[in-house]
Amino acid sequence: MKEIKIPDHVAIILDGNGRWAKKRNKPRTYGHKIGADNVVDIALYAKDRGVKYLTLYAFSTENWKRPEKEVSYLMRLLFKFIETKINLLIENNVKLNILGDISRLPDFARKSCIEAMEKTKNYDGLYLNMALNYGGRADIVRAVKAIVKEGIEAKAIDEATISNHLYTKSMPDPDLMIRTGGDFRISNFLIYQLAYTELYFTPVLWPDFTKEEFDLALEDFSRRDRRYGGVNESD
Repeated sequence: MKEIKIPDHVAIILDGNGRWAKKRNKPRTYGHKIGADNVVDIALYAKDRGVKYLTLYAFSTENWKRPEKEVSYLMRLLFKFIETKINLLIENNVKLNILGDISRLPDFARKSCIEAMEKTKNYDGLYLNMALNYGGRADIVRAVKAIVKEGIEAKAIDEATISNHLYTKSMPDPDLMIRTGGDFRISNFLIYQLAYTELYFTPVLWPDFTKEEFDLALEDFSRRDRRYGGVNESD
């Protein structure tokens, strides 16, 4: 494979689990299970490709609107995912970080998240961010409230101030955002951080998103001309 530019930070909206299951006459929960199994495979492959930060949109603030039975299953699946995959993350030098307000999660899921973050806090091979009960607007509101609470004067507030109060503080903004499942929107995901991110949309449903599909996204990213509002000499 020819050498391509590797983004430092990749964000992915994991979409299509339910539709993947429906196409196979399976319940939506089966799709979520297969989708969860794909998370670590893609995360470790991203690490092997040289990605430093990987942020996955796993459960949004809007996902609470789903049927109670499905939400309950997702919470149990989250617990099982952490319990069964934590040693694999440790073996591969992966630090797990949770973005979002996990106070609303059931006790067993919340405690599992906290314990996993504690166990992996000293690793730096890959920073794996799981966005749980996360919303981009809620992230900004939270940041503004923190700034006000700290008594920072309006004239002292700049973009860095806001960035440093978001869940992604101390991290670079995503270079590449991938959305699986065929929809062309960012769905309240990292809306402040995605200001200059390259967007890649694929119809491939998340359970079918393979290493080869990930490479296609990286190859597409390599062809992008990132000017950040400026111009190149050739323009």
